[in-house]
Amino acid sequence: MTEHETDEAVIHVEAAMDGIDGPQWDACANPPGRPANPFVTHAFLSALERSGSATAETGWLPQHLVMKDNAGTVLACMPCYLKSHSYGEYVFDHGWADAYERAGGHYYPKLQISVPFTPAAGPRLLVPDGPSRRARMRTLAAGSVELCRRLGASSVHFTFLTEAEWSALGEMGFLQRTDQQFHWENAGYTTFDDFLANLQSRKRKAVRRERREAVAEGIEIEWVTGSDLTEAHWDAFFAFYMDTGARKWGTPYLTRAFFSMIAQAMPERLLLVMARRGGRYIAGALNVIGSDTLFGRYWGALEHHPFLHFEVCYYQAIAFAIDRGLARVEAGAQGEHKLARGYLPTPTYSAHYLADERLAGAVAQYLHQERRYVNEEIRIMSAHTPFRMARPDSD
Repeated sequence: MTEHETDEAVIHVEAAMDGIDGPQWDACANPPGRPANPFVTHAFLSALERSGSATAETGWLPQHLVMKDNAGTVLACMPCYLKSHSYGEYVFDHGWADAYERAGGHYYPKLQISVPFTPAAGPRLLVPDGPSRRARMRTLAAGSVELCRRLGASSVHFTFLTEAEWSALGEMGFLQRTDQQFHWENAGYTTFDDFLANLQSRKRKAVRRERREAVAEGIEIEWVTGSDLTEAHWDAFFAFYMDTGARKWGTPYLTRAFFSMIAQAMPERLLLVMARRGGRYIAGALNVIGSDTLFGRYWGALEHHPFLHFEVCYYQAIAFAIDRGLARVEAGAQGEHKLARGYLPTPTYSAHYLADERLAGAVAQYLHQERRYVNEEIRIMSAHTPFRMARPDSD
């Protein structure tokens, strides 16, 4: 543990989540009165480390910043990692790294303020409400820059943060970046058919056809959550996860132990949507349940069936959100195919500090153009949603 003093308190750099008091961390991460984000909980972040998923060996060296007062009480904190690569982040800076290396610089190590392997928006500057909140947020951000300097890192990257944090960091001089995901919004639906009624006729028919064909070969779908989750479920799901990971990015990021750990620590926050055929699980998707949002995370299948991916990942997530009264579904990174299925383009935010002024200048110019492109792309896609604009048309 290292320390950095401020006028109000001391910022400690902790090398493991297990060295930080869990309830005090959670009081900063998810204070009363705000929507709870499961990914910044002590349990989730600790499981990533203890399972061997996010460690120094995998290129994610924990360097968590924790602000404490003289009595040792945690006043603010944020998850931070010293990284030797740019994998598992979903905000791509490989081009920046390549350009800097070609110019003779060393882009790695860098500091990453994020939840590893999790492209889901949420708070990064974890500070409870109160008159000192904004000042503490600025102090944490300044602490990350100071840590960057002390470690000889090239940069600091806040990824998938809230829009308010993005604006605050922009005021501090951090470079601002945007991207997009596709999110489903609950317009007060009470059934899945209520949602379908808001779609254009041909889109409505397409969704119904996809749902029929997805389960046409005797496939059954089930939701498993809470105390009903067993190790057998996780064994089956992990096989799906490994198959998808091996095909997409070579080496999957999460270990089998991680899933058992989160199932033990936060079972009520987990939803497995499992597909069974002939008494055997053949596909599944893991979702994480927030107080107002269902976060789609991982999918995999051992058999290919038309539209099964859409059913398990997207339509079942919508049905669950309606059933539980959740406000939205965030279905993860990428995927313009989600638009036709009711998921709308939504901006995501990141903020970046680059120590080398030459690199910072070049990246700033690039980001200015990129933000304009992202805004225009969201505008164009938002004009082509599957939702009807007037009264329902008949089937």
